[in-house]
Amino acid sequence: RERECLTLASRGLTSEDIAARLEISPRTVEFHFAGIRSKLAAANRQEAIAKAMAAGLILT
Repeated sequence: RERECLTLASRGLTSEDIAARLEISPRTVEFHFAGIRSKLAAANRQEAIAKAMAAGLILT
């Protein structure tokens, strides 16, 4: 789910949009991003997306 959230965020979707697409709550999306930021040592969503793209974890 974290990778799905990250991929959708890289396409410009908001937490609310991601939540609706994945049929989960916006709070769950934020929880997933907290895990993503921790794993990638990123300060924010944009940095996490950049690091994930650089590592080849997501494609745009």
